[in-house]
Amino acid sequence: MTANGWLQILVYCGVIVLLVRPLGGFIFRVVQGERTWLSPVLGPVERGFYRIAGVDPQREQSWSAYALAMLAFNFAGFVLLYILLRTQQWLPLNPQGFPALSPHLAFNTAISFVTNTNWQSYGGEATMSYLSQMVGLTVQNFVSAATGVALAIALARGFARRKADALGNFWVDLTRVTLYILLPACLLFALLLVWQGVPQNFLSYTEATTLEGAKQLIAQGPIASQEAIKMLGTNGGGFLNANSAHPFENPTALSNFLQMLSIFAIGAALTNVFGRMVGDEKQGWAIFGAMGVLFLLGVTAAYWAESATNPLLQAAGIDANMEGKEVRFGTAASMLFAVITTAASCGAVNAMHDSLMPLAGMIPMINMQLGEVVIGGVGAGLYGMLLFVILAVFIAGLMVGRTPEYLGKKIEAREVKLTVLAILASPLCILVFTSLASVLDLGLAGLQDKGPHGFGEILYAFTSAAANNGSAFAGLTANAPFYDTTLGIAMLLGRFAIIVPMLAIAGSLAAKTTVAPSAGTFPTNNGLFVALLVGVVLIVGGLTFFPALALGPIAEHFAMLQGSSY
Repeated sequence: MTANGWLQILVYCGVIVLLVRPLGGFIFRVVQGERTWLSPVLGPVERGFYRIAGVDPQREQSWSAYALAMLAFNFAGFVLLYILLRTQQWLPLNPQGFPALSPHLAFNTAISFVTNTNWQSYGGEATMSYLSQMVGLTVQNFVSAATGVALAIALARGFARRKADALGNFWVDLTRVTLYILLPACLLFALLLVWQGVPQNFLSYTEATTLEGAKQLIAQGPIASQEAIKMLGTNGGGFLNANSAHPFENPTALSNFLQMLSIFAIGAALTNVFGRMVGDEKQGWAIFGAMGVLFLLGVTAAYWAESATNPLLQAAGIDANMEGKEVRFGTAASMLFAVITTAASCGAVNAMHDSLMPLAGMIPMINMQLGEVVIGGVGAGLYGMLLFVILAVFIAGLMVGRTPEYLGKKIEAREVKLTVLAILASPLCILVFTSLASVLDLGLAGLQDKGPHGFGEILYAFTSAAANNGSAFAGLTANAPFYDTTLGIAMLLGRFAIIVPMLAIAGSLAAKTTVAPSAGTFPTNNGLFVALLVGVVLIVGGLTFFPALALGPIAEHFAMLQGSSY
């Protein structure tokens, strides 16, 4: 670890903190339907969409109607994307003449992008036409991210409203988030990336002759536009197989810093939006504080573990583990990116996680296993953390023998049961599918490595899928019917088995009245509550996943110290 490395980390954290309140204020005004500086231009467009779709923006929906609208929209998106991927060979904007995707790969990819996971069992530049990238994948990058933000806002309304039977209108929330937040931000960010050297064109791939005389195809295309929403929407799906380690996706140190900022920006700001919606910004800062503590713990552990000298490399006279890293970023920026991308459910990478030191590779895995709550995906991080908030105040209530409350709302049996159901959905997917893949020949056939590292590849894959992250230990060959199908199912359950109970909680809370605080009310906007919340998240994650981690990266670490590698 170096002073320069820590300076990069601290500067990044400082800029994120400075962005939270101004960006949160803008998002709050958008989702509340208030006038913003974009309203004169985009207001008529928004109203035009409602007229075309037959949507009454004043008509709100119950939690069940909101959920049905969200599910119907996502199902339609899955069907359309699947058809596009299966027919791309007959469609325009395919200068390389790529064939259609196989049924199992199209199934996996369509689910992946609809669920905001963007897991890729394929190499983008060798598989997807420009039309598939833009009309299929990039569109889903926008609407899946907007769906996550809309759902977080719906849950916030559940806490903020009293004796209400509605949570807003899904179609209105989706439209406003896409139109006023994601599209303008991505337009600006894409231009910044083009300025830094990211390609944005529709040309055929360039054939070059290397110094050895070999022929090489250099992929290009509309990269900057997909890169922008990939980061801002915490999607992560790369136009190119090497993702943000490729110089066309991430050419400079400045582009790398801007990409890291964009991954956290909206998710961090949503904590402030929540505070504004419930009438107490300190509540939002408390949630942000808990996320920040978990993030700093992860960065510190990962940077320390990756900076330690591998004894096997040390014996060969090598002092740093640079395998899988870009020299233009180095260890500090690579580990900061790795922790950010898995804390935010983005999945983009600027270094190969499969090449990290065992304990450093474990930290991204833990970030995802904690439940997508360390900033998390846009929207998903906020509602994921609020589920743990409900669990934390329930535990606090048990300690003092009092019915738990949060923001004046009684947390009763219905909310606690739904919370536990939502929190356990992702671990169930991860552990069940990992165990199956570890014993079945179909699962073992995809491994590049044996021993604990091979087990880590399987565990990471299903962790990434169920947490809707999308990053991978690259040693696993996942483009096979078994993995495409099981990972697709894990993505579906990891997304919607959490969303539906969460919306039911929001509907239940919105229908309640609030009670005045008393001497026995547990304060939820101070350091004590932040510590309790962090403790609950870590304890639940540790009890659930420590045995699996002990079989994978922890066992690999001790084997490495004894001179064994995998």
